[in-house]
Amino acid sequence: MTEQRREWTVFSAKCPSRASLARIANKWTAMIVILLHEQPLRFGELHRQVDGITKKVLVDSLRALERDGMVEKDDVHYRLTPLGRTLHDPLRALQTWAESYVDDVQQAQERYDEAADNRLLGVAEANLD
Repeated sequence: MTEQRREWTVFSAKCPSRASLARIANKWTAMIVILLHEQPLRFGELHRQVDGITKKVLVDSLRALERDGMVEKDDVHYRLTPLGRTLHDPLRALQTWAESYVDDVQQAQERYDEAADNRLLGVAEANLD
């Protein structure tokens, strides 16, 4: 008996792939996967290398990745599973994009904020008339 592969789509609210996408798209997940791709790490090493993450968030993220089959833990080290390793290239590409275009994004944000301020100023001036 051949098992048919189901068709999944993240655009369906009931599709479990949506939860996977939410986990993968999380900034902490991306950083953890990229770091663990290089080598297995202890919790403390991960915590030191991911600036700004709290211990609670790191614990929660690692547990979620373990549950999803992307990370495994032995006595002291966390490492990517074969499934987790498949995430490295797409997440590294996102990291590269984010680092390459941060100046462009910041400039766009400044232009947007300035235009929004000008619109608010225009409304305020119109109300004074």
